Amino acid sequence: MKTILTSILSLASCASLLFADCGSCDADKESSTHTHAKVGEAAPDFTLKSADGSDVKLSDYKGKEVVLEWVNFDCPFVKKHYNEGHMQALQKEYTDKGAAWLIISSANAEHPTFKDAKALTAAATEHNANATKTLVDIDGAVGKIYEAKTTPHMYVINKEGVLSYAGAIDDNNSTESADIADSENYVAAALDALIAGEEIKTTETAAYGCGVKY
Repeated sequence: MKTILTSILSLASCASLLFADCGSCDADKESSTHTHAKVGEAAPDFTLKSADGSDVKLSDYKGKEVVLEWVNFDCPFVKKHYNEGHMQALQKEYTDKGAAWLIISSANAEHPTFKDAKALTAAATEHNANATKTLVDIDGAVGKIYEAKTTPHMYVINKEGVLSYAGAIDDNNSTESADIADSENYVAAALDALIAGEEIKTTETAAYGCGVKY
C-alpha cells in the first residue's frame, strides 16, 4: 500500500510540474513573439487602417519625426487638450515643420467608446484635429506593443525610426485646460530637441489619463 501511495504522489508531483512547465512555456512563447517598444530602440513597425480603408505603415514616415497620440475623444483628459485648441495647435505647429502626427484608437469593438475608422476620423474632424492620419487599432495589438496605457499616451519617434520619447503629454495631470499654460509639454520639448539636433532631456514619463479600453 505504501508503495502504491508513493507512486500516486510521485505521479501527481510530475503532473504538477508538467502543467507548471507548460504555463511557463506559454508565457515565454508569448513574450518572445511580442516585441515591446523601448525608448532608445527602433520603434516597432505596424500597419493600421485609415478612414478611407487604406493601409498606413509607420515605416512609410521614416525620414520624418513621428508623433503617436493614443486618443479617446470621450475622455476628460483628452478633452482638456482639445477643448481650447491646444492639441490642434501642437499638431499644426509640428506637421508644418515636417513631422507626421498619427492619432490612434485601441478601444475594443464592444466598448461604448469604440469608433470605427470613419467615425473616429469624423470625431477628429469635429474637433478640428490637424493630424496626418487617424487610425484604428481594432484588436489592440499595436497599443499593446507600445504599452499604451492611457488617453492621451504620447510617443515621439526620430527621423531614423528610433523611439525617442514615451509618456505623458505634459507634467500636469489635471483635467483643466487652464492648467496647460503653466505646464511643461514633453512632446513639444522632444520635437524641438530633435529638430535642433540636440539631446532630449526627458525621454520617459508616466502617462496620465483615461485607461485604454482594450
